[in-house]
Amino acid sequence: MSPHVLRHTSAVHLLQAGVDLSVIALWLGHESLESTQAYISSDLTQKIKILEKTLPINAKPTTFKPDDRLMEFLKAL
Repeated sequence: MSPHVLRHTSAVHLLQAGVDLSVIALWLGHESLESTQAYISSDLTQKIKILEKTLPINAKPTTFKPDDRLMEFLKAL
């Protein structure tokens, strides 16, 4: 556990608790909200909740699972 991990985890928990991003930026000492935007993209739970709201009514949410050919290709890069 490093200070960075503790700081990042605290920021994500604050975001999940509904604390405004500008307040988190002030708490972290960021000069701009752009620095704090990274915490939004790192919160997978929040991403899933938002994406579920964009699905058509009859759609079932799924998770992409690459096939073996794609995985071999990616490993070869």
